[in-house]
Amino acid sequence: MTRALYAGSDRSSSTAEGRVTRHSFSFGPHYDPANLGFGPLVCHNDDELAQGAGYAEHPHSELEIVTWVLEGALVHTDSTGARHVVEAGRAQVLSAGSGIRHSEVADPGSGRCRFIQAWITPSAPGTQPSYVLGEAPPAAAGLVEVVGGYGLPIDAAGTRLLVARLAPGESVALPEDPRQHVFAATGAASLDGVPLAAGDAVRLTDEPGRVVRASEATELLVWTFA
Repeated sequence: MTRALYAGSDRSSSTAEGRVTRHSFSFGPHYDPANLGFGPLVCHNDDELAQGAGYAEHPHSELEIVTWVLEGALVHTDSTGARHVVEAGRAQVLSAGSGIRHSEVADPGSGRCRFIQAWITPSAPGTQPSYVLGEAPPAAAGLVEVVGGYGLPIDAAGTRLLVARLAPGESVALPEDPRQHVFAATGAASLDGVPLAAGDAVRLTDEPGRVVRASEATELLVWTFA
């Protein structure tokens, strides 16, 4: 049983015109051999884009790319022909497979945009690229499965993304999965008494059933791996 806290303030960051990206794992020039990933999760970036700013078209392959928009709206286009505006509270899964090109820009009509993007190692290489956009999950108590399981399909066996929006004083019990990446995207909470500020993450191994309690309005993202 292990539990490791990663402070949001310790994340490396990259900046470019109109954007700031904070990296939870080793990324690009911010190489850290001790922090290359957690199970199949190899990237967990926290992006803030100014209105109209973002990423021009660029390639990916052999990744499941999951994006969760926290604020504003993100315009996604890719070489499958998909073009969608992804609003706050919605997720998208881009299966890069054998190769795909895409771009991501903060919707010029919606102001700044903040989103979390995770890269997952797929179960099998060389698949056909695909894209899927999810509807906003219904208002519900507790964690809502948005990717994997009953959520959007992802080509990574045993991988799920669950999201909870907690009011002050509300709590959720974490799942039973053996590996979990718990991220406080906004607000403030505690994990069995351990404080979590916005941007903090906890990586759990064989610690099922732990409880997160919000001390203020909090958006919680939980990746689980079988």
